[in-house]
Amino acid sequence: MAEKQLARAKKEGTVLLIGRPNVGKSTFINNLIGTKVSITSPKPQTTRFPIMATYEDDRGSLHFIDTPGIFGKAEDFLSKRINEKTMKQLDKEVDAVIYMIDHTRRRDFEESKVLGLVRKVLAPKFLVINKIDLTEKTYAAQYRFLEDEFPNAFAISALQRKHFEPLIEALFQVVPEEVSAKKDSARPRYQLAPQQNYDSFTFLAELIREKIFLHTGREVPYTTTVVVDEVTDRSEGLTFIKARILTTHDRYKKMLIGKGGEKIKDLGRLARKEIELGTNKKIFLELTVETDPHWQETFY
Repeated sequence: MAEKQLARAKKEGTVLLIGRPNVGKSTFINNLIGTKVSITSPKPQTTRFPIMATYEDDRGSLHFIDTPGIFGKAEDFLSKRINEKTMKQLDKEVDAVIYMIDHTRRRDFEESKVLGLVRKVLAPKFLVINKIDLTEKTYAAQYRFLEDEFPNAFAISALQRKHFEPLIEALFQVVPEEVSAKKDSARPRYQLAPQQNYDSFTFLAELIREKIFLHTGREVPYTTTVVVDEVTDRSEGLTFIKARILTTHDRYKKMLIGKGGEKIKDLGRLARKEIELGTNKKIFLELTVETDPHWQETFY
Protein backbone atom coordinates (compact mmCIF):
# COMPACT_ATOMS: atom_id res chain seq x y z
CA MET A 1 0.00 0.00 0.00
CA ALA A 2 2.82 2.38 0.93
CA GLU A 3 4.51 1.69 -2.43
CA LYS A 4 1.34 2.63 -4.32
CA GLN A 5 1.01 5.87 -2.35
CA LEU A 6 4.64 6.70 -3.08
CA ALA A 7 4.13 6.08 -6.79
CA ARG A 8 1.26 8.56 -6.79
CA ALA A 9 3.17 11.26 -4.87
CA LYS A 10 3.11 14.49 -6.82
CA LYS A 11 6.29 16.31 -7.79
CA GLU A 12 7.04 20.02 -7.81
CA GLY A 13 10.07 21.91 -9.01
CA THR A 14 11.47 25.02 -10.67
CA VAL A 15 12.96 24.76 -14.18
CA LEU A 16 15.22 27.46 -15.64
CA LEU A 17 15.06 27.87 -19.43
CA ILE A 18 18.15 29.43 -21.00
CA GLY A 19 19.57 29.94 -24.49
CA ARG A 20 20.55 32.48 -27.13
CA PRO A 21 17.99 34.99 -28.43
CA ASN A 22 15.37 33.50 -30.75
CA VAL A 23 16.03 29.81 -30.07
CA GLY A 24 12.32 29.35 -29.31
CA LYS A 25 12.13 29.48 -25.51
CA SER A 26 8.99 31.61 -25.36
CA THR A 27 7.28 29.59 -28.08
CA PHE A 28 8.02 26.43 -26.10
CA ILE A 29 6.51 27.89 -22.92
CA ASN A 30 3.41 29.24 -24.69
CA ASN A 31 2.68 25.94 -26.44
CA LEU A 32 3.43 23.85 -23.35
CA ILE A 33 1.15 25.91 -21.08
CA GLY A 34 -1.49 26.22 -23.78
CA THR A 35 -1.90 29.98 -23.56
CA LYS A 36 0.24 33.01 -24.28
CA VAL A 37 2.42 33.86 -21.30
CA SER A 38 5.30 35.38 -23.24
CA ILE A 39 5.28 37.43 -26.43
CA THR A 40 7.13 36.15 -29.49
CA SER A 41 8.55 37.50 -32.74
CA PRO A 42 11.35 36.55 -35.14
CA LYS A 43 13.42 39.52 -33.91
CA PRO A 44 16.04 39.36 -31.12
CA GLN A 45 15.36 41.12 -27.80
CA THR A 46 11.63 40.36 -27.93
CA THR A 47 11.69 38.98 -24.36
CA ARG A 48 13.21 41.60 -22.07
CA PHE A 49 12.68 40.14 -18.59
CA PRO A 50 12.13 36.69 -17.06
CA ILE A 51 8.63 35.26 -17.50
CA MET A 52 7.33 32.76 -14.94
CA ALA A 53 4.62 30.19 -15.66
CA THR A 54 3.41 26.89 -14.23
CA TYR A 55 2.73 23.62 -16.05
CA GLU A 56 0.50 21.22 -14.10
CA ASP A 57 -0.82 17.71 -14.67
CA ASP A 58 -1.51 14.64 -12.52
CA ARG A 59 2.24 14.21 -11.95
CA GLY A 60 2.58 17.58 -10.23
CA SER A 61 3.80 21.09 -11.07
CA LEU A 62 6.74 22.47 -13.02
CA HIS A 63 7.43 26.18 -12.48
CA PHE A 64 9.25 27.44 -15.59
CA ILE A 65 11.39 30.57 -15.67
CA ASP A 66 11.70 31.73 -19.29
CA THR A 67 14.78 33.96 -19.42
CA PRO A 68 15.63 36.54 -22.09
CA GLY A 69 18.20 35.33 -24.59
CA ILE A 70 21.84 35.95 -23.71
CA PHE A 71 23.56 38.41 -26.08
CA GLY A 72 27.16 37.65 -26.94
CA LYS A 73 28.03 41.34 -27.18
CA ALA A 74 25.78 43.62 -25.15
CA GLU A 75 26.89 47.00 -26.49
CA ASP A 76 23.78 49.12 -25.88
CA PHE A 77 22.21 49.92 -22.52
CA LEU A 78 19.11 47.79 -23.06
CA SER A 79 21.04 44.66 -24.09
CA LYS A 80 23.24 45.01 -21.01
CA ARG A 81 20.18 45.24 -18.76
CA ILE A 82 18.62 42.19 -20.43
CA ASN A 83 21.80 40.17 -19.87
CA GLU A 84 21.91 41.32 -16.24
CA LYS A 85 18.37 40.13 -15.59
CA THR A 86 19.14 36.70 -17.03
CA MET A 87 22.37 36.42 -15.03
CA LYS A 88 20.45 37.06 -11.80
CA GLN A 89 18.22 34.06 -12.54
CA LEU A 90 21.29 31.83 -12.65
CA ASP A 91 21.94 32.61 -8.99
CA LYS A 92 18.52 31.36 -7.92
CA GLU A 93 17.89 27.87 -6.59
CA VAL A 94 16.37 25.72 -9.33
CA ASP A 95 15.72 22.00 -9.68
CA ALA A 96 16.56 21.65 -13.37
CA VAL A 97 17.91 23.64 -16.32
CA ILE A 98 16.83 23.44 -19.96
CA TYR A 99 19.61 24.58 -22.30
CA MET A 100 17.88 25.20 -25.63
CA ILE A 101 19.72 25.50 -28.93
CA ASP A 102 18.67 26.20 -32.50
CA HIS A 103 20.32 23.75 -34.89
CA THR A 104 19.63 26.05 -37.88
CA ARG A 105 22.16 28.64 -36.62
CA ARG A 106 25.92 28.33 -36.56
CA ARG A 107 27.62 27.82 -33.22
CA ASP A 108 29.48 31.04 -32.42
CA PHE A 109 30.85 33.17 -29.57
CA GLU A 110 27.33 33.92 -28.31
CA GLU A 111 26.53 30.20 -28.05
CA SER A 112 29.83 29.53 -26.27
CA LYS A 113 29.00 32.26 -23.76
CA VAL A 114 25.63 30.66 -22.96
CA LEU A 115 27.21 27.22 -22.68
CA GLY A 116 29.76 28.57 -20.22
CA LEU A 117 26.96 29.93 -18.02
CA VAL A 118 25.01 26.67 -18.18
CA ARG A 119 28.07 24.72 -17.06
CA LYS A 120 28.20 26.77 -13.85
CA VAL A 121 24.69 25.76 -12.75
CA LEU A 122 24.71 22.75 -10.42
CA ALA A 123 21.15 21.53 -11.07
CA PRO A 124 20.44 18.65 -13.51
CA LYS A 125 20.77 19.91 -17.07
CA PHE A 126 18.72 19.05 -20.14
CA LEU A 127 19.93 19.76 -23.66
CA VAL A 128 16.98 20.61 -25.93
CA ILE A 129 17.56 20.89 -29.67
CA ASN A 130 14.69 22.97 -31.04
CA LYS A 131 13.25 23.56 -34.53
CA ILE A 132 13.49 19.99 -35.79
CA ASP A 133 10.61 20.90 -38.11
CA LEU A 134 13.17 22.95 -40.08
CA THR A 135 15.35 20.67 -42.18
CA GLU A 136 16.57 22.74 -45.15
CA LYS A 137 19.48 24.26 -43.21
CA THR A 138 21.17 22.61 -40.24
CA TYR A 139 24.39 22.93 -38.26
CA ALA A 140 23.56 19.97 -36.03
CA ALA A 141 27.08 18.56 -36.47
CA GLN A 142 28.49 21.61 -34.66
CA TYR A 143 26.43 20.74 -31.56
CA ARG A 144 26.86 16.96 -31.54
CA PHE A 145 29.64 17.10 -28.94
CA LEU A 146 27.11 18.45 -26.44
CA GLU A 147 25.30 15.12 -26.36
CA ASP A 148 28.35 13.63 -24.61
CA GLU A 149 28.32 16.41 -22.03
CA PHE A 150 24.55 16.38 -21.53
CA PRO A 151 23.22 12.81 -21.25
CA ASN A 152 19.68 14.19 -21.07
CA ALA A 153 19.26 15.33 -24.69
CA PHE A 154 15.95 15.90 -26.48
CA ALA A 155 14.93 17.09 -29.95
CA ILE A 156 11.67 19.04 -30.21
CA SER A 157 9.66 21.42 -32.34
CA ALA A 158 8.40 24.17 -30.02
CA LEU A 159 6.37 25.68 -32.87
CA GLN A 160 4.58 22.45 -33.77
CA ARG A 161 4.51 21.14 -30.17
CA LYS A 162 6.31 17.94 -31.14
CA HIS A 163 8.08 15.57 -28.70
CA PHE A 164 7.28 17.57 -25.56
CA GLU A 165 6.22 14.59 -23.46
CA PRO A 166 9.59 12.76 -23.16
CA LEU A 167 11.16 16.03 -21.97
CA ILE A 168 8.40 16.75 -19.46
CA GLU A 169 8.54 13.21 -18.11
CA ALA A 170 12.30 13.50 -17.66
CA LEU A 171 11.87 16.79 -15.78
CA PHE A 172 9.34 15.22 -13.42
CA GLN A 173 11.84 12.46 -12.74
CA VAL A 174 14.43 14.88 -11.30
CA VAL A 175 12.29 17.43 -9.43
CA PRO A 176 11.49 16.72 -5.76
CA GLU A 177 8.23 15.55 -4.28
CA GLU A 178 5.65 18.19 -3.57
CA VAL A 179 5.54 19.28 0.07
CA SER A 180 3.11 21.38 2.08
CA ALA A 181 3.15 25.16 1.84
CA LYS A 182 4.24 25.39 5.49
CA LYS A 183 7.30 23.24 4.97
CA ASP A 184 8.14 24.83 1.65
CA SER A 185 7.41 28.51 2.22
CA ALA A 186 10.81 29.50 0.78
CA ARG A 187 10.20 27.84 -2.60
CA PRO A 188 8.84 30.27 -5.20
CA ARG A 189 5.34 29.41 -6.40
CA TYR A 190 4.53 30.81 -9.81
CA GLN A 191 0.93 30.82 -10.95
CA LEU A 192 -0.04 32.32 -14.26
CA ALA A 193 -3.54 31.82 -15.65
CA PRO A 194 -4.95 33.41 -18.83
CA GLN A 195 -7.27 35.75 -16.93
CA GLN A 196 -4.40 36.89 -14.72
CA ASN A 197 -2.36 37.67 -17.82
CA TYR A 198 -4.96 39.97 -19.29
CA ASP A 199 -5.55 41.77 -15.97
CA SER A 200 -1.85 42.61 -15.75
CA PHE A 201 -0.70 46.07 -16.88
CA THR A 202 2.67 44.54 -17.75
CA PHE A 203 1.21 41.76 -19.87
CA LEU A 204 -1.07 44.17 -21.74
CA ALA A 205 1.92 46.39 -22.44
CA GLU A 206 3.84 43.37 -23.70
CA LEU A 207 1.02 42.42 -26.11
CA ILE A 208 1.14 45.89 -27.62
CA ARG A 209 4.94 45.77 -27.82
CA GLU A 210 4.70 42.43 -29.62
CA LYS A 211 2.64 44.09 -32.36
CA ILE A 212 5.40 46.71 -32.78
CA PHE A 213 8.00 43.93 -33.17
CA LEU A 214 5.87 42.09 -35.71
CA HIS A 215 4.62 45.02 -37.78
CA THR A 216 7.34 47.66 -37.89
CA GLY A 217 10.78 47.80 -39.54
CA ARG A 218 13.98 46.31 -38.17
CA GLU A 219 15.20 49.40 -36.30
CA VAL A 220 11.98 50.73 -34.78
CA PRO A 221 11.14 48.00 -32.21
CA TYR A 222 14.46 48.42 -30.39
CA THR A 223 13.75 52.10 -29.77
CA THR A 224 10.41 51.47 -28.07
CA THR A 225 8.66 50.33 -24.95
CA VAL A 226 4.99 50.41 -23.93
CA VAL A 227 3.46 51.74 -20.73
CA VAL A 228 -0.15 51.01 -19.74
CA ASP A 229 -1.48 53.85 -17.59
CA GLU A 230 -5.09 52.82 -17.02
CA VAL A 231 -7.38 49.78 -17.19
CA THR A 232 -10.97 50.60 -16.21
CA ASP A 233 -14.17 48.59 -16.52
CA ARG A 234 -16.90 50.91 -17.78
CA SER A 235 -20.59 50.52 -18.45
CA GLU A 236 -22.09 47.78 -20.63
CA GLY A 237 -19.10 45.46 -20.31
CA LEU A 238 -16.62 47.84 -21.95
CA THR A 239 -13.03 47.87 -20.66
CA PHE A 240 -11.04 51.06 -21.30
CA ILE A 241 -7.26 50.73 -21.67
CA LYS A 242 -4.97 53.73 -21.96
CA ALA A 243 -1.43 53.02 -23.16
CA ARG A 244 1.60 54.89 -24.51
CA ILE A 245 4.32 53.80 -26.90
CA LEU A 246 7.57 55.48 -25.90
CA THR A 247 10.34 55.86 -28.45
CA THR A 248 13.77 57.48 -28.38
CA HIS A 249 13.48 59.92 -31.30
CA ASP A 250 10.90 61.97 -33.15
CA ARG A 251 11.70 60.20 -36.44
CA TYR A 252 10.62 56.87 -34.94
CA LYS A 253 7.52 58.52 -33.51
CA LYS A 254 6.55 59.56 -37.04
CA MET A 255 7.08 55.97 -38.27
CA LEU A 256 4.95 54.55 -35.47
CA ILE A 257 2.13 57.00 -36.16
CA GLY A 258 2.36 56.56 -39.93
CA LYS A 259 0.86 58.60 -42.72
CA GLY A 260 -2.49 59.91 -41.61
CA GLY A 261 -2.17 57.92 -38.38
CA GLU A 262 -2.59 54.60 -40.21
CA LYS A 263 0.28 52.72 -38.50
CA ILE A 264 -0.81 53.53 -34.94
CA LYS A 265 -4.39 52.61 -35.88
CA ASP A 266 -3.23 49.23 -37.21
CA LEU A 267 -1.11 48.51 -34.12
CA GLY A 268 -3.99 49.43 -31.83
CA ARG A 269 -6.49 47.36 -33.81
CA LEU A 270 -4.29 44.25 -33.74
CA ALA A 271 -3.62 44.59 -30.01
CA ARG A 272 -7.29 45.25 -29.22
CA LYS A 273 -8.44 42.17 -31.12
CA GLU A 274 -6.06 39.89 -29.23
CA ILE A 275 -7.04 41.37 -25.86
CA GLU A 276 -10.72 40.93 -26.71
CA LEU A 277 -10.14 37.28 -27.63
CA GLY A 278 -8.28 36.68 -24.39
CA THR A 279 -10.76 38.41 -22.10
CA ASN A 280 -14.05 37.87 -23.97
CA LYS A 281 -14.73 41.55 -23.30
CA LYS A 282 -15.29 44.57 -25.49
CA ILE A 283 -12.13 46.68 -25.38
CA PHE A 284 -11.53 50.36 -26.10
CA LEU A 285 -7.78 50.91 -26.49
CA GLU A 286 -6.48 54.47 -26.46
CA LEU A 287 -2.95 54.22 -27.85
CA THR A 288 -0.61 57.19 -28.27
CA VAL A 289 3.08 57.69 -29.12
CA GLU A 290 5.54 59.85 -27.19
CA THR A 291 9.22 60.68 -27.59
CA ASP A 292 11.31 59.93 -24.50
CA PRO A 293 15.07 59.56 -25.14
CA HIS A 294 15.58 58.22 -21.60
CA TRP A 295 12.82 55.62 -21.32
CA GLN A 296 15.36 52.80 -20.87
CA GLU A 297 16.53 54.34 -17.61
CA THR A 298 13.01 55.18 -16.42
CA PHE A 299 10.84 52.26 -17.47
CA TYR A 300 13.18 49.25 -17.74
